[in-house]
Amino acid sequence: MKWKKFTILTTTAAEDYLSAMLDELGIEGIEIENLVPLTKKDQTDMFIDFLPELPPDDGTSHVSFYLEDGGDFSGLLKQVEQGIEEQRQFVDVGKGTITASDTEDIDWMNNWKEYFHAFTIDDILIKPTWEALKEEEKGLCVIEIDPGISFGTGKHETTQLCIRQLKKYIKNDRRQSVLDIGCGSGILSIAALKLGAGSVVGTDLDENCMVSAKENMKINRLENASAAFYVGNLIDDAALQETIGDECFDIAVANILADVIIPMAPAVWPKLKKGGIFITSGIIDFKEKEVKAAVESAGFQILEIHHQGEWVSITARKE
Repeated sequence: MKWKKFTILTTTAAEDYLSAMLDELGIEGIEIENLVPLTKKDQTDMFIDFLPELPPDDGTSHVSFYLEDGGDFSGLLKQVEQGIEEQRQFVDVGKGTITASDTEDIDWMNNWKEYFHAFTIDDILIKPTWEALKEEEKGLCVIEIDPGISFGTGKHETTQLCIRQLKKYIKNDRRQSVLDIGCGSGILSIAALKLGAGSVVGTDLDENCMVSAKENMKINRLENASAAFYVGNLIDDAALQETIGDECFDIAVANILADVIIPMAPAVWPKLKKGGIFITSGIIDFKEKEVKAAVESAGFQILEIHHQGEWVSITARKE
């Protein structure tokens, strides 16, 4: 398959802001290139022994995304251009120009695997299926993931923020039920069950996620757990809302994007039991106040707000 590569010339300060904006437009496969030296941790995570020699970091960055060649990109590119200009009020985006180039066929499904290695979130080990469990790791809570076509390794800050909140609010009580909104590869559903929840329900807009989530449940020997996954948009899909039911869940977790969480909050309210916990992330920092206001407007009481890098997690309770 041929792809068209579009590259935004920007600044390192604006990388995450523009990446979040592209995510909100439904653009996947974002690539960032800059001259920022790798940290020791980066080298360890990527198993890099010798750093490439780079020129001095000049603060510039190239944020690229790929679209299947042959389509009409004019409307989408117009939205990207508008999004870049909107970000200028929050961060220095530099030139913000977009250039296009052709690419060769790329094995998207497998090339990224060289960068995904086992890592821990506190006492939870998340590892790819293709890595063996080390002897010193056998006492940890292990989650094995093959992200597959839905992609979701758990290494992103937003997923880590959610897992830490699940650890706090799941009481190892098999009566607790969890709603995982935007379940992706199923990592938060799996984490919830391994932390002691009794049942999970996952939803996502992408049918491919149903395949990945169910496969990862089997990989983690949870195929017999009380779990169900549905395709649909909880915001306005009446059939999905009815299937899931009202006041059925102790915890709802949504690791999506700020602009989805905002209209999602009123739809989550009836799904939670009284006193239920709503954990959100995927929120870029400049959207924090807007999401907080939407969650409170839906009737929730804010309990905690946590930051990791440019990302935010907001945890609230249904009073």
